[in-house]
Amino acid sequence: MFSIKLAAFTAIAFAAGQALAETHTVTFANNCGYGTPTLIGQGGAVLSTGGAYTSNGALIGAIAYLQTGSCGFNGEGCTLVETTLVNPTSAGSGSSTDISLISPHAFSVTTGFGYLGGCAPAGADCNNANCNTAFHQPDDTFVQVACQEDNANLVITFCS
Repeated sequence: MFSIKLAAFTAIAFAAGQALAETHTVTFANNCGYGTPTLIGQGGAVLSTGGAYTSNGALIGAIAYLQTGSCGFNGEGCTLVETTLVNPTSAGSGSSTDISLISPHAFSVTTGFGYLGGCAPAGADCNNANCNTAFHQPDDTFVQVACQEDNANLVITFCS
């Protein structure tokens, strides 16, 4: 009898853990007709070259850009999207995404992003080298777009 109760408890705990598991998906909409959307994770791992990427857990410090042939591996010379997607554990500790034009990054194509789900329509677009929605200096923190919902998903758009 004890083993049946233990097995039932284990099954319920496993199911509850699966229901509460943290996941985040990044998708791309490339409307340019050229280039390869690229998502790079911490440590330099290529996570996606255009397809949807789902992280089973937090996605910390990822970068994305449209590889047009002139971008460096870390998006040098191109418009960069930086993101951390993480479930909030306290106020202000959730996801944050921004566009960066801080050198060595530079405007290359119109780039935007938007959260899906509970934080929609929060996001930003940058359509020129002087847009006020991108980092130009390291202290331009007002351009960061936060999401304080669990399992935040993101769509990154090029040439919108």
